[in-house]
Amino acid sequence: ELTEDRRKELIKVAHQRAEEGRVAVRAVRRHAKEELQKLKKEHEIGEDDERGGEIDLQKITDRHVHEIDENLQRKEAELSEV
Repeated sequence: ELTEDRRKELIKVAHQRAEEGRVAVRAVRRHAKEELQKLKKEHEIGEDDERGGEIDLQKITDRHVHEIDENLQRKEAELSEV
C-alpha cells in the first residue's frame, strides 16, 4: 500500500520520464530531418521526396508522442487508485 505522498512522488517521476521520452522522440525527428536535408543537398532526393519524408516523419513523431501521453495517463490513473 502506497502513501499519498509516495503516490504523488511516483506521479511526478512518471511525468519526468514522459517528458524525457518526448524529448528523445523529438531528437530522433530532428536527426532524421537533418538527414533528409543532407540527401536533398547532395541531390540524392528531390524537394517532393524531402517534403513527403518530413510529413511522414511528423506523423510518426505525433504517433509516438501520443503513445507516451496515453501511457502517462494510464500510469497516473494506476498510481492514483487507492
